[in-house]
Amino acid sequence: MLEFEKVAVLGFGTMGAGIAQLAAQGGCAVTVLETDQARVEAGTSAIGAFLADGIRRGKVTPEQRSDILARVKGTTAIADLADTQLVIEAVTERRDVKRALLEEVAGTVAPQAVIVTNTSALSVSDLATAVPRPERFAGLHFFNPAPLMKVIEVVRAVQTDPALPGRLADFARALGKEPVLVKDRPGFLINRLLMPYLNDVIQAYDDELATAEDIDTALKLGLGYKQGPLELLDMIGLDVHEHATRSAYDATLDPAFAPPPLLQAMVAAGTLGNKSGAGFRSQENAK
Repeated sequence: MLEFEKVAVLGFGTMGAGIAQLAAQGGCAVTVLETDQARVEAGTSAIGAFLADGIRRGKVTPEQRSDILARVKGTTAIADLADTQLVIEAVTERRDVKRALLEEVAGTVAPQAVIVTNTSALSVSDLATAVPRPERFAGLHFFNPAPLMKVIEVVRAVQTDPALPGRLADFARALGKEPVLVKDRPGFLINRLLMPYLNDVIQAYDDELATAEDIDTALKLGLGYKQGPLELLDMIGLDVHEHATRSAYDATLDPAFAPPPLLQAMVAAGTLGNKSGAGFRSQENAK
């Protein structure tokens, strides 16, 4: 049984749309907040397209698609979130933007409403200070694409009520996911291990140990990974990885998190991976 039946998602971008779809699939009534109607329509269309692909692959029925879409409502009015039981923030990875929005939303929802952030790079404990009664605040870190990725990191801030991570873990299980409870540290658990690995791969490529294709082939076949690291970087977005690993480096001064020079150069040049049409795999000589 779902504890949180009314869920709000802040942001209707790639992650917000995926989280909204996942919650709706789990039976929640979902309200998604965006800044304008065009973004609301784009997010709704993204969910519809994702589900349409599921129908083509035999994973979703047309009836299920209709039911899921019916449980998702987009809005540009914060007042529409007043009866929300769980707020999931999924806007841009900018501290000022997140804090300002969290403060405003916290003043709209009920005092007992739980508020979580999907941040992958910022301090959950710091974001919690923007919310009255920060003991109701935590991290709920989904992975892209949220409807398909099985793991969710439940992040406890310094201020988080000790009982809240368990409640959020139960919610994740109700959505068919596997929760992992972690401390609020740069990168949490998965990215804490992933970012230095990806940085090492970028440096190995820059040092010309092998081509991008051969690096991916070697690590997929040698380690049993489903996807090569450079393919993964192109999919994530080089700018996204650069921002995350730089944030972790700034917080820890651990050289393992320092963005490699090639990564910085590619981001500066607008070579961002799949989103820009050029990255490690599609532009072998992007040095």
